[in-house]
Order: sequence, then C-alpha cells, then structure tokens
Amino acid sequence: MKIEEKHAGSGSLVGKTQLPLGEKHQANDKPEANGKAQVSPKQEADGNGDTPRKSLNLYSWQEIQRHNQETDQWLVINRKVYDVTSWADRHPGGRRVLNHYAGEDATDVFRAMHLEIDIARLYLKPLLIGELAPGEPSQERNKNAQLVEDFQELRRTLEAMNMFSANLGFFSLHLIQILILEALAWLMLWHFGNGWPITICISFLLTISQAQSSFLQHDTGHLSIFKKSKWNHLMHRFVMCHLKGLSVKWWNHRHFQHHTKPNIYPKDPDIDVGPLFLVGDLQPIKDIVWVSSFYIRYFITFGPFYGIFGTVLLIYLVKFLESPWIACVTQMSHIPMKMSREENRDWLSTQVLATCNVEQSFFNDWFTGHLNFQIEHHLFPTMPRHNYQKVAPLVRSLCAKHGLQYVNKPILKAFGDIVRSLKKSAALWMDAYYET
Repeated sequence: MKIEEKHAGSGSLVGKTQLPLGEKHQANDKPEANGKAQVSPKQEADGNGDTPRKSLNLYSWQEIQRHNQETDQWLVINRKVYDVTSWADRHPGGRRVLNHYAGEDATDVFRAMHLEIDIARLYLKPLLIGELAPGEPSQERNKNAQLVEDFQELRRTLEAMNMFSANLGFFSLHLIQILILEALAWLMLWHFGNGWPITICISFLLTISQAQSSFLQHDTGHLSIFKKSKWNHLMHRFVMCHLKGLSVKWWNHRHFQHHTKPNIYPKDPDIDVGPLFLVGDLQPIKDIVWVSSFYIRYFITFGPFYGIFGTVLLIYLVKFLESPWIACVTQMSHIPMKMSREENRDWLSTQVLATCNVEQSFFNDWFTGHLNFQIEHHLFPTMPRHNYQKVAPLVRSLCAKHGLQYVNKPILKAFGDIVRSLKKSAALWMDAYYET
C-alpha cells in the first residue's frame, strides 16, 4: 500500500517520491533502526540507503532557500531535505551552526564536521521531509558543480589513503611533553626554591606547556585522535578543563561557528569583536567541576611555594605570556584574508578564501601545533594534524585547477601581516571618524 504524506510547512511541492518506513525512536529521541531493512555501505555513503520508502515531497532550491530563518531552518544533505528547526537547540555543535547553513546545501560541511557519520545520519532520519526535485542540481545554482564534485572526490581519495586515521604515538608524545614540562617546573621549585630567577624560568616552562595544551585540546575538540567521539570528548575535557582551566562548552560554541563560516560576518564569532566574553546557556555543573580541577591542581602544586595569592599571580602571568603566542598562531591565517558577509560559496572556496598557510618546518609545526597548515585543517577538521603535510600537495593542485589562490607564506611575514591588516582596519575607522 502506498502512503502519501504532505509536509506541514508552507512550502510548495514540485512532486513526490518516497521516504523510509520502519523506523522507531528511543525515549531520548535517538532514532533506532528496527532491523528490517538492510542498507549497503555504498548506499549509506551516497545518501541513497533509505529503503523501503513511502511518498516523499520534492522541492526546488527556490523553495528551500526561503527556509533560512532561526525559527524555520531547512538543510540539504546529499540531495535530501531536512527540517532541523526543532533539532537546533539539541545539536551538539550548537544551534547557530545549523542556522548558518539554513536554506543551503550542507553536504560538505556535514561530512567535514562529523566523525561517526553513520550515527549522525541516525539523528537526521526523523528530520527528513523531502528531497530535491529531479531537475534540480545537487547544490545551489551559483556554485560550481564541477568544483564541488572534484572536492568530494578528493575527500574520498584521502579516506582511501587512511589520511583520517591518527597515529596515537604522535599524540601520546605530545601529551608526555606537556606533563614533563609541568613536572619539571615543580621539581625546579622543590630543588632550588621560589626565587625570582626560578619563578621566571618556570613561568616560561608553564607557558610552553599551556600553549602546547591549547594545540592538543584543539585536536581532541575536532575529534581527530580517537575513532570514537566519546573518547575524544573525554580527552577534550581533560586537556581543556583540567590542564588549561577553560570551558569546552565555550570553545565548542565559538569554534564550530568559526569553522563553518570563517571570516564571514556576523556568523564567525572570531571576527566579531563585541563583548569581551560571550556566554550562552548556563554551563553544566560537570564542566565547572572539570575547570575547577585546574585551579585545585595549581594550588596543590604551587601553593606550598607561593601561597594562595602568589599562585593566582603565577596562573595569570602564565596566561599573560601564552596569550600573544596563541593569538599570533590563530590569527596569522585569517585576519589578512578575505572578510565578507554571507556569499553562499561552496565549502572549498569558503575555506580557501578565508585561510592561508605558513611554510612547513619542524619548528613551525611545533610552534603552531600544525596550524601552519590552516587550509588543510579547515577543509578536513577531523583529520589528524600529522597528515596535513601529506595532503597539502593534493589540495594545492585542486585549488590551481579551479583558479583558487593557495596562499603559503614565511612565518615572520605571516606575523607581520597581522599588524599590517590591523593597521589597515584602523585607518578605515579613522577615515570614517573624520568624515563624520
């Protein structure tokens, strides 16, 4: 028996096809297959594994693009249309990430940001409302279909090359480096006392430890170490909260928006210099506990040498020294690049136009946490960073094929470009000020 369904939204329909049947939901809203339909891996990868099916609405891009508001959000992934309005507040990456792609094709960003793609698709199934009509292109008409296909082919090639598999030895050594630096700081205090020369020395040791912890938390936050998301999340809490004393919720809220729409105002919070601190919902208690463990550890470790007040000063001295390091590393690849309002470009163009690389060397890799390969990182956020150098030639070749400028510069020039870009922005503000 054929069952027909009309979506409750205001959208006009272009036609009908079919939608999956035989799906039930758990109490926590996670969809669960009932085991009656078998889907091949290729079907699932292509987004065509929805069998058996019932009648499904067909939509044009003109209709989909009208659903781009916070209270009405539709996405297209592998030609399937999803109404994510009710799901947005529960989205682990934050509701704003979904809103940034409302009314657009989100196929590449969906694949780029999710590690366990099959689990992510389970959450999508109950949100499926239709698909693109047969005459509609797979992405908006302003996008270069050949470029999109070439990029997707590149990703499939890199997956076949195991470029998304991490070397756990690499990341273990990185963590050991951090722990050794902290242990060395304590041993120096224990052996030599807390005089000014020793305090200055351990401050630099702890600054290096904190900066390298920033890079490691960045790896875990992007799910690029372990094959299971839950282990990455746990490690992220340990590094970000316990080793650095910062909130993973705060980082997730801002950083995922930055990755989906880099240098696009007002969607990228990294270029929105509004309030000093951006806070959303109340942080969960467990996050506060994790962050508190950082301060408890510091007071236990350094309190006997400096007392409470002295330990607080040490913490903020280390943060003060670390800040320019991290600011230069994170901003050298973005501030000098194109900034604009939403232009609805394809994934490859969006990332390449807003990012640049810094020349590779052992020191540059270490000093930047491999964020000198910012282009590759933005295109493939879940890729382990030790593989960026291997895929860079392929990315450069693809950019050359489609006329996209692949910017790669010396590290000192990259740091200088930050100052030059800020100076240019200041000049524009001064001109606007005097004109008024």
